[in-house]
Amino acid sequence: MTIRLRLTLWFSGILAAALIVLCVAIYFFVNMNTYADTKTQLRDQADSYDIVKYENGLNQIDLNIKRNSPFYEKDFYVQLVNYKEGVIKTSGELQINGIKFPIPEAKTNPDYGYKKAVLNTNAGEVAFLIYQKPISNNTDGTLIGLLQVGTVVASEENYLAGLRVILILSSLICLIIAFTVGLFMARKALQPIERVVHATEKIHSGSDLSVRIPIEGPKDEIGHLVYTLNIMLSRIEMAYNGLDESYKAQRRFVSDASHELRTPLTTIRGNIELLQRMWSKTLEPDEAGDIVLALDSQRYELSNEAMQDIAAEARRMSTLVNDLLALARADAGYEMEKTTQPMLPIVEEVGRRAGLLPRNAEWRIGDLTALDGYQVHGNADYLQQLLFIFIENAFKYTPSGWIEMSATRRENQLGIIIKDTGIGMNPKEVPHIFDRFYRADESRGKTVGTGLGLSIAKWIIDEHRGSIEVTTMEEEGSTFVIWLPIDFSPQPASIIIEGTDRIED
Repeated sequence: MTIRLRLTLWFSGILAAALIVLCVAIYFFVNMNTYADTKTQLRDQADSYDIVKYENGLNQIDLNIKRNSPFYEKDFYVQLVNYKEGVIKTSGELQINGIKFPIPEAKTNPDYGYKKAVLNTNAGEVAFLIYQKPISNNTDGTLIGLLQVGTVVASEENYLAGLRVILILSSLICLIIAFTVGLFMARKALQPIERVVHATEKIHSGSDLSVRIPIEGPKDEIGHLVYTLNIMLSRIEMAYNGLDESYKAQRRFVSDASHELRTPLTTIRGNIELLQRMWSKTLEPDEAGDIVLALDSQRYELSNEAMQDIAAEARRMSTLVNDLLALARADAGYEMEKTTQPMLPIVEEVGRRAGLLPRNAEWRIGDLTALDGYQVHGNADYLQQLLFIFIENAFKYTPSGWIEMSATRRENQLGIIIKDTGIGMNPKEVPHIFDRFYRADESRGKTVGTGLGLSIAKWIIDEHRGSIEVTTMEEEGSTFVIWLPIDFSPQPASIIIEGTDRIED
């Protein structure tokens, strides 16, 4: 049985009990008021008769009635019972209609007062209301007779019967309406729960965590439940999407790393096999029968070229492994140690060392005075690595022209600008350049690299709570501006003490 049906049945049962109590109270109230006047008239009519007793011998009493009050508009029927003589006297109306009131036995001590009876008359069965008044002996108080005064109450009985039918039918109709409306209201009230069930079923069947339960109606308990469930679904979706993105990034990382490592390993393996084939034929016997080393110039050149390839690929693999280690630390939540660092000496050192790197374009160091006197909260080694990543990237993609490093300041931030006149890139590619293994040259053959440098740079910038601006255009060069927050905390003063003298307070 559903909750909706149970709620409706409970509501209908309570309503039925209330209607029964109400209908019974109404019926008894109307019944009492309907017969109140009739009972008063019957009692007054019975009291208006004088009982005349005539004693005829021993224990012989003759009873007669004498009426002293005027007639009421209502017709009354009178019957006098003489228990001593066993005689019953009736009024003329009873004789005409063939009516005889039921007579209780004297020894049973009948319940005197009002009683209802359905009597057979010439016109059929008719309902009567009868008032019974006992007649006692004045000397010893024994019961000698009974005065019965009755009247027809057919109209009252019909009225009450109609009232019973109306109450019963109206109660049934009310119950049916209440059951139907209650079923509808229960369905309306529980409709948000049905939406919750449908949404969860949709999520379960289709694994679509973006589904939300629509919030409709007042903010009652069910509305609060729906709101809480939507928040829970949002958090589950965020966690699921995060795990899904991590899983996709891991798969992409493994695929790209395998691709990057496969190329140098293939080169190394090929060169090793070449060297093995070459040097296996260089040992030849001379005229005296001794084994001597025969090495011609062609084999020497090939061997030297193979060893250079091996060394280059080994350096590339070493760089790749170092980059992968840095990214693994970033993914593991590694927190670098940071202290207050003056920015100008770091940038000047990077500029000096960058001039020693191999390149095809001119290296320029622009105006760095904006950094003078300012410091940042960071790690000097990682800051140098950050700048070298962008400088080497500029060297790589600038076959001719110039690369310049300068500085600027904006409010509470220091900016290091690295500008080149290289090949640039499509502005649409800018959001992806910090993705791991992403290369602007899709063929991956134009320039040498792993595609991890900018990903590491982005991690270093995030660790220093900085940001980066990129401006680029194809065949027009690129400009990278690295923004780092200024650290305004005071530096500890340096005190130099010469000699062995000591100053005491």
